[in-house]
Amino acid sequence: MPQTAYIYDAIRTPRGKGKKDGALHQASPIWLARTLLIALQQRHGLDTRLVDDIVLGCVTPVGEQGSDIARIAALDAGWVQSVAGVTLSRYCASGLESINLAAAKVMSGMEDMVVAGGIESMSRVPMGSDGGAWYMDPRVNDATNYVPQGVGADTIATLKGFSRTDVDAFAAESHRRAAHAWEQGYYDKSVIPVTDINGMLLLDKDETIRPNTEVKTLAGLKPSFMTLGQMGFDSVILDKYTTIENINHVHHAGNSSGIVDGAAICLVGSATAGERAGLKPRAKVTMAAVIGSEPAIMLTGPTPACQKVLNKARMTADDIDLWEINEAFAAIPMNTADDLGVSLDKVNVNGGAIAMGHPLGATGAILMTTVLDELERRDLNTAMITLCVGGGMGIATIIERV
Repeated sequence: MPQTAYIYDAIRTPRGKGKKDGALHQASPIWLARTLLIALQQRHGLDTRLVDDIVLGCVTPVGEQGSDIARIAALDAGWVQSVAGVTLSRYCASGLESINLAAAKVMSGMEDMVVAGGIESMSRVPMGSDGGAWYMDPRVNDATNYVPQGVGADTIATLKGFSRTDVDAFAAESHRRAAHAWEQGYYDKSVIPVTDINGMLLLDKDETIRPNTEVKTLAGLKPSFMTLGQMGFDSVILDKYTTIENINHVHHAGNSSGIVDGAAICLVGSATAGERAGLKPRAKVTMAAVIGSEPAIMLTGPTPACQKVLNKARMTADDIDLWEINEAFAAIPMNTADDLGVSLDKVNVNGGAIAMGHPLGATGAILMTTVLDELERRDLNTAMITLCVGGGMGIATIIERV
């Protein structure tokens, strides 16, 4: 008989600016993961012998993030040696995919309790450090119609008729919501401060929020992806989408996700495992799905992923109380909400990656912590977490409060 996969807790670090002057730059990736594992154990007096595995997403698992960081972090955190660990990458979906894999392990009965989440130290391990055919092989680029994500985001905005003012207004609202949420203490429950080896505080709050962001200030920023488009990538899109005369380049650093450092983990387990640990479940994983989408635009995956998971769960968009749609670029959540007929009043209600940043491998798990806390605060029941994914993919997960 299939088991229910319960979420017993979800915590994260604050997100630090992903540059050498960022507050978390001196914290190594394994230090961030170790910090959360120790906090989770202490928070619940958790007997780590009850945990079967640790699954961590990491988009760039090389250098300091290499060598199966999940397993090494478990050992570094002082967890018992029987706890296994695995690191995976599904690009930006890695953190959520880790939770989905943990849930599948529990549902199948193969394992009873799993820690799942993600890690990315973008200040110490730059994006793209792991190479790959898309970055290094022109033949593959040509054969697969590779286009940089920013040009894809601009294409979505063009197809949907989102103006520069539209996407800038969305970005300004992300900052406003994030600042309000922090002021009201909505993030306090699940954000674990990061200290250095001497116990001195490095960061206890998301570092990149700009509360005074306005459309008129964003209007002064130059489009970030126009030059790339002029180098030939616009032509790739225009050859494929013949109804477009030209691409309106509307995205820039102010309405796109920020490069940051961060980590997040969730504790997923069966009812029996929770009882053994003396834990009360907060939610359950209802259903999850991944899809492949058009690889040139690359970022349209959330819509079909959400449709697939809703169909599998025999639900509709109207059944979902809150939505977390990753703000890789402003046009992505705007497009997904428009496609599914969802009011933006239900989407990213406490801000998103435009304001607080997108630590690639961790973001999916961070969204889980955010929406779980907000469901409880509002006394609501259901949530959808979804992200666009590199390579032309989408991922979506439905959770329900218990």
